[in-house]
Amino acid sequence: MPTSQFSVKQVTTTPFEGQKPGTSGLRKRVKIFQQQHYTENFIQATLSAIPDGPAGATLVVGGDGRYFLKEAVQKIIRLAAGNGVKKLVVGQNGILSTPAASNLIRKRKATGGILLTASHNPGGPDNDFGIKYNMSNGGPAPESVTDKIYKITTTISSYPEADIPAVDLSALGTKTFGDFTIEVIDSVDDYVILMKEIFDFALLKNFFKKRPDYKVLFDSLHGVTGPYAQRILVKELGLPESSVMNATPSEDFGGGHPDPNLTYAHDLVARVEKENIDFGAASDGDGDRNMIIGKGAFVNPSDSVALIAAYADAIPYFKKSGLKGLARSMPTSGALDRVAKKKGIQFFETPTGWKFFGNLMDAGKCSICGEESFGTGSDHIREKDGVWAIIAWLSIVAYASESNPKVGLNDILNKHYEEYGRNYFSRYDYEEVDSDHAAKVMSHLTAFINDKASIGKKLGAYEVATADNFEYTDPIDGSVSKNQGIRIVFTDASRIIFRLSGTGSQGATIRLYVEKYAPKEYKTETQAAIQDLIDVALALSRLREETGREKPTVIT
Repeated sequence: MPTSQFSVKQVTTTPFEGQKPGTSGLRKRVKIFQQQHYTENFIQATLSAIPDGPAGATLVVGGDGRYFLKEAVQKIIRLAAGNGVKKLVVGQNGILSTPAASNLIRKRKATGGILLTASHNPGGPDNDFGIKYNMSNGGPAPESVTDKIYKITTTISSYPEADIPAVDLSALGTKTFGDFTIEVIDSVDDYVILMKEIFDFALLKNFFKKRPDYKVLFDSLHGVTGPYAQRILVKELGLPESSVMNATPSEDFGGGHPDPNLTYAHDLVARVEKENIDFGAASDGDGDRNMIIGKGAFVNPSDSVALIAAYADAIPYFKKSGLKGLARSMPTSGALDRVAKKKGIQFFETPTGWKFFGNLMDAGKCSICGEESFGTGSDHIREKDGVWAIIAWLSIVAYASESNPKVGLNDILNKHYEEYGRNYFSRYDYEEVDSDHAAKVMSHLTAFINDKASIGKKLGAYEVATADNFEYTDPIDGSVSKNQGIRIVFTDASRIIFRLSGTGSQGATIRLYVEKYAPKEYKTETQAAIQDLIDVALALSRLREETGREKPTVIT
């Protein structure tokens, strides 16, 4: 293809307030990103914050297909060229799942990647958009980089923009403009190659051959994973087309909320029960989260990571390399801790945020990790990975079926509980709460943990053993993360935890986590098992009184 030259002009701009990226980048309403210069300012700040600078860099670019993606990719192209970036590797039509982007960064040995996603948040003209930067290891940028991005946004006065015309991102192949190259790739190919290196596809095919009656239903919630699920489940594993639903990525996720939980994946939940589906699964907008259910069965995310670790031998990737370590985020239940202890494997409790796992993985200290927010993954990439987790669970079912041909999800769960006990766990999300009201809730809790008299105090039937605001010293780089969530741990190892989430685009989300460990009894329904703890948590925090919310937005 002939080379086209381009010229660069300096565009004058002024800073916007509030362009501070969180653990998952910058997330705002689409209309905010559509303001003149707003998106360009943040992209320029991101490019300027690349540790070795943007000149000569190779960057992976893609997103979850949400509204404003196409315009944002074209802006990135023009600014990348203006900043002397050498090459962009872009998913076809601008689409890449977050796990696939992480894999590409690592496989191509790229400088990093710009991911255009607001993950599980709704999309469309009146909803959310997001931009985040991933490092050369494929994982989210650390605070040292996000802080630098924010600092640049507060002083930016211009950005260099190349006069490159709109690039056709539907056509695969390479496009060259002077010394600047854009390679448009198939969004799915490299990821499928990776999955076939990790899992025993022959085992899975043989299982489905022996169990033609075994029904699988994967709901992509109109997010990015539809094409990935179709390629793997239908083309590679031979399942019928009907095994995949909502598989076409949509700019507004079909008008739904692309968050794979029992509330927002309601169509899947209804079909699983009505149609007697053995194995149901869902993923979120950008493909890094997952939910596993079946007829009469729900795999709590905290249990999910524990069972994947317990069944690591079902996955060739781990059987070959062994488990280097296990890790979970602080709010996630202690189910994984028990697997680590029994297997004699080192274990880590981290703040919420995948970058903490990434540090452990890069140091060779962690193989499998997870968060209770439907995020599970391993050291094959540096992001959580929804499709990976779903194939891992299919592998567990296939592996377990060799000793019990008619095995179901509940059989697998109950066998695990019999061996390890059960960590009853639930999370209550109160979304888009007025920020001042949310602050009052956290103020009540802060006063409680700061009162030395709280230790030993009885709250209902529970006695307080410890109370603090979780602080983490990274064992790899020595960085300290403070104020990561208020924890109240009772003498029987039950816990209540409160956090303010930073993944929404407006207001505040209060997350309440409740956990009770039962070493023997495991057949009580979760909400019934923990209701007294929930009552304790709501009374202590005065959440209902301060927010006016009688019920949470979502219960998981």
